[in-house]
Amino acid sequence: MHPAPSVILFTTLSGLGFGLLFFLGLGFPNVSGWVAFVFFAIAYALSVGGLMASTFHLGHPERALKAFTQWKTSWLSREGWCAVLALLVMGLYAIGVIFLNQRWSGLGLIGSLLSLATVFTTSMIYTQLKTIPRWNLTLTPVMFLSFSVAGGALLAGQTAFAIPLLLIAALVQILYWRSGDQALANSGTNLGTATGLGDRGSVRAFEPPHTGTNYLLREFVHVVGRKHADKLRAISFALAFVVPVGLLILPFNHLVGALAVLSHMAGIATSRWLFFAQAEHVVGLYYGKR
Repeated sequence: MHPAPSVILFTTLSGLGFGLLFFLGLGFPNVSGWVAFVFFAIAYALSVGGLMASTFHLGHPERALKAFTQWKTSWLSREGWCAVLALLVMGLYAIGVIFLNQRWSGLGLIGSLLSLATVFTTSMIYTQLKTIPRWNLTLTPVMFLSFSVAGGALLAGQTAFAIPLLLIAALVQILYWRSGDQALANSGTNLGTATGLGDRGSVRAFEPPHTGTNYLLREFVHVVGRKHADKLRAISFALAFVVPVGLLILPFNHLVGALAVLSHMAGIATSRWLFFAQAEHVVGLYYGKR
């Protein structure tokens, strides 16, 4: 699919923001007053900023509120409800920590779980799509959650958690790439199954469906060269995991922490670009792109 910048921002920023809220709700770091205010401000800026970025990808942003009415059937609607509830609960928790020097652990735990639920529902928007086998994998929500929790630990300054969580997220990323590369072939979907003519022999298109571009080609068919993809994977993996872990092994200071966070964010953004750019929508079969 064509990787829209708004969607890349949304999935990157909101994942990091709700990951940080997850740790704040559990009491990490153990801060209060204006120091806590800074952490909550960063978490809300990332979370809300990511959610706001997602509205720019909507054809009619003014209708976004209608999505909340479809929570029984729509993962997008469930994501909206989880996000609003997480932000409200964590807002109340933040008031206690910042202004009253009170840590309402029960409320914080609920907020942490809702933050993870938000990331999970976001991942399910993509996981449910059988037309994109690369996304329709059990590893997709695992990847979203592992990235969010690892990034949250990094933003929270929890080195003891961040290093092992980054290593786990790195392993999940490798497994996802390996599974994703075989997903379309393993799905058994081809031009023969799509047309129902596969039992008659090998099916191929006599002519392309269109002589020029169209909406489907612009939105659902995006081809990334193998060499180009491999290079971007190496860059994203190094920035998201190798560099941050290497920096965290060094004696900690704020500069090292900031560099680790910036490197991780750049790596995750690159990984998200690949996530969308390499999405092999089955409609590409009709155009000879798969």
